[in-house]
Amino acid sequence: MALSDVALCSRALIRLGAAPISSFDDGTAESEIAGALFGPVRDALLSAYGWSFATGQVALNPLETGPAADYQNAFQLPADFLRALSAGAGGRGRGLNYRLSRNVLHTNAETVTLTYIFRPEEEEFPPYFDAVLIARLSAEFCIPLTENTSRAETFYRLAEQEFQRARQIDAQQDSPMQIEDFSLIKARE
Repeated sequence: MALSDVALCSRALIRLGAAPISSFDDGTAESEIAGALFGPVRDALLSAYGWSFATGQVALNPLETGPAADYQNAFQLPADFLRALSAGAGGRGRGLNYRLSRNVLHTNAETVTLTYIFRPEEEEFPPYFDAVLIARLSAEFCIPLTENTSRAETFYRLAEQEFQRARQIDAQQDSPMQIEDFSLIKARE
């Protein structure tokens, strides 16, 4: 079942024993805290791991002005960019030497294919990510709503366990990466 941002926050609030919200503009302490913390917590969790459902590839657009030093070309990062996983050229999504600086990718290549973590819509999150996000939101909401640090620590531990479980599930969504161009393997041939 696809959950909206408000539904995710409401479930986290219910786990705390707080009242659920119907919008971020309810005028309650719960809605104010949820509205302030939801986006940063969501983006931090999405950025923390190479989730299969939030991984995309895109050919980057070159900028007219190149970097001041070290590299020849600059490329604009996508609007939904959260974290780079790799970059490549010539039909490959990895293998390129690059640097990110101020929402721009610098490299010597003429074309760039970026593999990156993007921000999907909340309704596109798989159930295992919903679970970890709800657990983390509960931990984040705990101190502002309950002022109970020991309870917050318990929620953070539970959120970390849920994060590890979600990573394991997500890792099974793809075939394992093959080791390529490894000198020890070539030496044995």
